[in-house]
Amino acid sequence: MDKIPDPEVPERPTRRRFSGVYKLAILNELDQAAGPGAKGAIMRREGLYSSNITEWRKLRAASDPGALARARGPRAADPLVAENERLRNKVEHLQVRLGRAEKVIAVQGNVSALLRELSLESAERKPDR
Repeated sequence: MDKIPDPEVPERPTRRRFSGVYKLAILNELDQAAGPGAKGAIMRREGLYSSNITEWRKLRAASDPGALARARGPRAADPLVAENERLRNKVEHLQVRLGRAEKVIAVQGNVSALLRELSLESAERKPDR
């Protein structure tokens, strides 16, 4: 009794993290357990839930050998996907600008044709004076 445990509860508990080697060892031990209640005893000893075991078995069954060692949470985004999305956005933006420019060119062409007609009409009227 030399050490008295700290009675303070942490503000936020830390999540337990299990290594891939530990997960494989536990799964192998559970697969070898044959006696009645042996699997439950192993899980109680380790403080594990059946949902942990179920998830680990799914990961082990996956063809990816590093699946058990992978950290929780969202996977890092593939840089090619991000680059592809950026380029798609840029193409969309440029297509909008191109559409506007084509409209401006069409309006300029119409204005030019109208001015040409007006100048021809005024040139025809001048000799009448």
